[in-house]
Amino acid sequence: MLWRITILLIFQLLGAAIGMWLGGTWGLAAGVALASWLCWGWGAWRGLRVLGWLRQGGSPTEAPVLRGPPGLWGEAVDRMRRLLRQSEHQVAASDARLQAFLAALQASPNGVILLDATDHIEWCNQTAADHLGLDAKRDLLQSIGHLLRDPDFSAYLSAGDFTHDLLLTGRGSTNTQPVRLSIHLHPYGEGRNLMLTRDVTQLEQADAMRRDFVANVSHEIRTPLTVLSGFVETLQTLPLEESERTRYLGLMAQQAHRMQHLVQDLLTLSRLEGGALPSTTAWTSVRTLLQRCEQEGRNLSAQITPAGAAPQRLTFPSPEHLAQCGEIAGNAEELHSALSNLIGNAVRYTPAGGSICVDWQPQADGGARFSVRDSGPGIAPEHVPRVTERFYRIDRSRSRDSGGTGLGLAIAKHSLQRHGATLHIASVLGQGSTFSAQFPAQRLRGSARPQPTAA
Repeated sequence: MLWRITILLIFQLLGAAIGMWLGGTWGLAAGVALASWLCWGWGAWRGLRVLGWLRQGGSPTEAPVLRGPPGLWGEAVDRMRRLLRQSEHQVAASDARLQAFLAALQASPNGVILLDATDHIEWCNQTAADHLGLDAKRDLLQSIGHLLRDPDFSAYLSAGDFTHDLLLTGRGSTNTQPVRLSIHLHPYGEGRNLMLTRDVTQLEQADAMRRDFVANVSHEIRTPLTVLSGFVETLQTLPLEESERTRYLGLMAQQAHRMQHLVQDLLTLSRLEGGALPSTTAWTSVRTLLQRCEQEGRNLSAQITPAGAAPQRLTFPSPEHLAQCGEIAGNAEELHSALSNLIGNAVRYTPAGGSICVDWQPQADGGARFSVRDSGPGIAPEHVPRVTERFYRIDRSRSRDSGGTGLGLAIAKHSLQRHGATLHIASVLGQGSTFSAQFPAQRLRGSARPQPTAA
């Protein structure tokens, strides 16, 4: 303000002096008036420049440069420039926080969709797009009810009761590989909804496995208990001959052994799941391990082969070959349990006269492959992914007749995983199956590398 008054006075003094010099007293008045008008016009011109700058967006980098003393408009431009820069910094900081928030939602393992008051998509992350088959860019501002046409979801959305979640079948779901999604809407703001999607396939499978596990354990234990209680009641109430008593006691011992075997397998599974990983410094000879498995496999084959039937043909690696297989690191009992269960499974399911081939082959990368190939009935493709589940049986009567508990492959899978090995199953229905375990190089030492052979 002081600058403006000073400039006005200077203009008026200059105008008065020039007017006095040119026109006397009337020239003095005209000079003062003209100087005042010039001073006002200069200020108006500066103000118009400022208004033009503001009308164009008021960017701090495009602020007008007002020559001469700052004056009222110069001070206003400086203040507005500072305020605009502060506002830009605040907007940039807010945008950075928003982008960080959206990036966090984008990285969420669950799907997130923001719906406006009319159920149109304002934003969604890629997980939700994958779950529901949406396009995160194309489907913006589209109605979720038009994009997701499942009748259950339409009823859930129209009912407005979001106190519970909704389970739907996910994209790509098949009979062998079902996909289940959980959808839950959470109201917020002024009529908006936060829609969360979650893949609960594994949770539902785990829950189903838990129910099946409890039912199977109860069934497996109830059957021998029923037999035992019946025989005990018979022995207590009826006078039996010695031969009958001996036969009944033998059957009771068989059922007791069956329950003992079942409990032992359950304890083994529990120990495998909760125990520490096997040591990498305790070494076991592959030759000793496989020779023990061979003896048990041949004994089991002899036990289950019916009298008069053709025996099974079991083939194992030669002692010379095993001598070159070196040693494997880990828990010897767990390794024996895994390999023995794979061999026992092949023996039980291969009919009399069939063939079973057990092999151990070192690999070029330093690892090794253990395989059991049989000529049994094979496994249908829909059963292959589930045969390693607890108590899962393709033919329940056949498994019980052969003395299996339905836990052998589950034990083998867990034991192999604890030793860094992977179990592979290849089978053709009616042509047999091959169960193989690939052991990593860090678990083996002293084995001879494979040599190329002629075709």
